[in-house]
Amino acid sequence: MSSNYYAKRLAGERLRLVYDIAPPRVRRCLEAEIDFVLARMNRGDAVLELGCGYGRVLARLAEKAGRAIGIDTAGESLALGRRLAPPGSDCEFLAMDALETGFRDGEFDLTACVQNGIAAFGVDRERLLGEALRVTRPGGLALFSTYDERFWPERLAWFEAQSRAGLLGPIDHDRTGGGVIVCADGFRAGMLKPEELRALCARVGVEPEIIEVDGSSVFCVIERRAGEGGA
Repeated sequence: MSSNYYAKRLAGERLRLVYDIAPPRVRRCLEAEIDFVLARMNRGDAVLELGCGYGRVLARLAEKAGRAIGIDTAGESLALGRRLAPPGSDCEFLAMDALETGFRDGEFDLTACVQNGIAAFGVDRERLLGEALRVTRPGGLALFSTYDERFWPERLAWFEAQSRAGLLGPIDHDRTGGGVIVCADGFRAGMLKPEELRALCARVGVEPEIIEVDGSSVFCVIERRAGEGGA
C-alpha cells in the first residue's frame, strides 16, 4: 500500500509540503542523514538514490557527485524534481522500479536509500537490497536508513502534523505503536530494528555495518564485495 500511496497521493507538491512542515528536531534528523551520506561519498562519484521523490536529497548529493541519478515511481514527484533542480545541476530523475532498475552491474560507486525507504516502500526487502548491491561496483557502498527507536515521539508528532494538514488520513492510534504508524486511509509505515537489518542482510548474504546517527536514524552500510549480493 505504501508504494502506491506515495505514487498516487503523497507525491509532488504534497510530498514537498511533508518536509516543509517538519518540526525542527525532524529537520535536524533529515540533515544528519544527508551529512552521513555525503561523508561516505568521494568527490566525482556516480551516485544512485532509490526513491528520490522530488530531489530533496539528490540535489545535495549532486553537489559532490560526478553523476547523480534518482529513481522513483511517482511521476509527479520526478517532474517537480526536474523543475526544482538548480541550473546546471547534474541531477537526473528517472521513472524506474527500485527492484528492477535496468542499470548495468556495478554502474554506481554509491547507492543510497534514505528516509526509511527500506520500510516505507512496502516492497520485497531482499530484492531491494539485492538490486542495490547489483548496481553498486565492488568496493562501493550501499546505504539504507531507517528510524532509531528513540526517535518515536518526534516521528509520531511529525506524522500527526501531516495528518492535520490533510496530507495523510487520520492516525489510527489503536493500531499505531511499536514503530508502526497506521492511518485510517490505509497508509502504513514501519521501521527496522538493527537486529532486523542484520537478519535481512544475512538472508541476502552480506555483512553490514550498523551505525546510529543523531539519535534519530539507523544506517545499514554495506560494502559491495565481488561475489556478494546481487550479481
